[in-house]
Amino acid sequence: MNGDSHDTPTGDPDVVTTDGETTVEGTILRGREFDPVEGRVVVEDGTVTAVEEAPVDSDAVVLPAFVNAHTHIGDSIAKEAGGGLSLEELVAPPDGLKHRLLRAADDADLVAGMVRSLRYMERSGTGAFFEFREGGVAGVDLLHRALDDLAIDARVFGREETAVLDVADGFGASGANDYDFTDERAATRDAGKPFAIHAGEVDASDIDPALALDPDLLVHMVHADSDHLQRVADEEIPVAVCPRSNLVTDVGLPPVEELREHTTVALGTDNVFLNAPSMFREMEFTAKLYDLTATEILGMATHAGADALGLNCGVVEPGRDARLLVLDGDSDNLAGAQEVVRAVVRRAGTSDVERVLLP
Repeated sequence: MNGDSHDTPTGDPDVVTTDGETTVEGTILRGREFDPVEGRVVVEDGTVTAVEEAPVDSDAVVLPAFVNAHTHIGDSIAKEAGGGLSLEELVAPPDGLKHRLLRAADDADLVAGMVRSLRYMERSGTGAFFEFREGGVAGVDLLHRALDDLAIDARVFGREETAVLDVADGFGASGANDYDFTDERAATRDAGKPFAIHAGEVDASDIDPALALDPDLLVHMVHADSDHLQRVADEEIPVAVCPRSNLVTDVGLPPVEELREHTTVALGTDNVFLNAPSMFREMEFTAKLYDLTATEILGMATHAGADALGLNCGVVEPGRDARLLVLDGDSDNLAGAQEVVRAVVRRAGTSDVERVLLP
């Protein structure tokens, strides 16, 4: 990390950098179970080298930065557009409202809108995200321009042309009912990159065709039935779910508890023009909608996304990338919390963020 962390605000006494070593003190949510321990995290060269239990004089809460497992940030230029429209009218290619707005916008406006969303994501604790990027090669290039000078880790899934695999981290298909993605799947495999696809968002008709493509990641799966769930389990395919988005577009809600019984399930926020890309809001909504523990939901917002595509973050333990979120446990919102993990999931928000440390 070498003192080059991206943080908000500066001057926090809980984070100290000396001679290339950074220490972060407070209540550490350690490991995959987020066991709260008092002590410090030691970081060198962007990697966690130690988690030390020790008495410390700090109200900070230290946890892994979030991994947002599904975004579309290109439509940041059109927040809250299209109220009352159906999902197909909003986002179906090639002429859904989103696609018309993207075509009509100039590049500078698109980049400026994405920069604003990316800055908000960093400030609200997101350390990495998986972006489904429209516009082919040109669309991916615009996102790369927006990412300049930011430390958030983007894994970009391009679409619309196989040439996008030369500049993107993988291919992100819209849905098996939109197009025959057989050639794109083959090209993605040849490139040694992951293939992700939307499935089961409107209905179940595109789930089996999506599964036939042997995807590395499925998105939504709102209408998955028991046979689909078994296939997902047998083929060990992770799923990204976006409950707030599904509610807004009125397609139903994903069977998160059942999905979790069969595979890795990660949280995403989906289109920026439908919902703010806040993992705090996504966690709180999920916590109050499903019968899941706070530990399970925090895992969906952190290490589940990292596990889905092999990122080395999402957990505070030695050897992991030091993508860390520091909350003010003595904020007016969090002071007095009896169960810290539950408070992080159901109560915390951007105003409680003391610092976000990204390599």
